[in-house]
Amino acid sequence: MRKAVVALGGNAISPPGEVDSISSQFKRTRESLDAIIDLLKQDIIPVITHGNGPQVGNAALRTEELADSIPYLPLGINVADTEGGMGYMIEQSLINRLREEGINRHVVTLISQVLVDEDDPSIKDPTKYIGTALPELEAREKARQFGWTIKPIDDGLWRRVVPSPQPIDIINSSVVSQLIDLGHIVIAVGGGGVPAFRDIAGNLEGLDAVIDKDKASALLGNQIEAELLYIFTNVEQVALNFGKKNETLLERLTLAEIKQYYAEGHFPPGDMGPKIEASITFLENGGSQVIITSIDSIKQNASGKNGTIITR
Repeated sequence: MRKAVVALGGNAISPPGEVDSISSQFKRTRESLDAIIDLLKQDIIPVITHGNGPQVGNAALRTEELADSIPYLPLGINVADTEGGMGYMIEQSLINRLREEGINRHVVTLISQVLVDEDDPSIKDPTKYIGTALPELEAREKARQFGWTIKPIDDGLWRRVVPSPQPIDIINSSVVSQLIDLGHIVIAVGGGGVPAFRDIAGNLEGLDAVIDKDKASALLGNQIEAELLYIFTNVEQVALNFGKKNETLLERLTLAEIKQYYAEGHFPPGDMGPKIEASITFLENGGSQVIITSIDSIKQNASGKNGTIITR
């Protein structure tokens, strides 16, 4: 039995430009399950991770808008809430699909804490944009009210920025391994997991930050000794010179080749960059293969016929 980590992007579940209702999220989630079923039929046990960018942004907006009437929730709680809510959505959809397919396996969702360094450089200089773009005066008032750090973006608008520290350890990875060994399907590290650090006494404490879910997925994959990492996003293939006239789609390449392209600056930090970093980390630390593609290509991709395939 081989192990795979399947990372569903938050934008893959809530694509830009679509109405982000719960019913549409369930629809996109159900569409993503072809890959899970195909992997199971190949005797590969998947651990499912997922992004939560659009969802945690909505959760943060709700707590901001209601701050005068109910207690304001810190970002770590919003991450945990969306991890549980999206985990429920994926879990229920998958349980129903397994029943239709006649596959007898249990599905379990874990709220995952992920250890970070409280002295990570990103904590002193946060750069991860979250939430709504606002006019400067409104953004400054929100920053004063909620203790935010804000930075300017285009057209005179400002947004909140939070740290995005490097994941060091998936706290419950050993539990994930035990559940996989029993043949169960695990949903974990949702939204990159809930960031936590250890205080001077060794106790875990939460942190207002977000962890890149692909980096956390790669770390989880290495810790559970998975062979395969699937990263599902909103593009079918990784490209050089993305969006330009000389755009070149990448189909099959090696770890050495992707490292060279990354060093040449082809993958922007706020877009494909973290996915490529995660791919490199996963392969350098024991993984065998990474596949990056879109949900719409999942059916073909699960059999290795589509997407960008990177091998060690």
